[in-house]
Amino acid sequence: QVRLVESGGGSVEAGGSLRLTCVVSGRIYPPYNSLGWFRQAPGKDREEVAAIDGDGATTYADSVKDRFTITRDNAQLSLYLQMNDLKPNDSAQYYCAAARSQWLLINRPDTNIWGQGTQVTVSS
Repeated sequence: QVRLVESGGGSVEAGGSLRLTCVVSGRIYPPYNSLGWFRQAPGKDREEVAAIDGDGATTYADSVKDRFTITRDNAQLSLYLQMNDLKPNDSAQYYCAAARSQWLLINRPDTNIWGQGTQVTVSS
């Protein structure tokens, strides 16, 4: 059974850093070769934060460009999100997800494999 398990969340002050990790258990790629991080704050819609394909191509939400970095280690079956210069608006539950393509990752979240989430809280 495929599982995605996130860790690394916590509480930090504005300007601080956190590194999220998503460990994959079970075989998902191929075909689930596109991985991404999403977040959802209370009362808000879930939004894509960053995504990375099997060839290393990345995309970022405008709100996190130049502050967050997504990487993957296929040998370790892990996905990472380095978050620097955190802001109170970054506070949310963060989820990792796997999909067959970036298009599906973003447009068909019902077909993604999801982790259980990890909480990030940034205080001002």
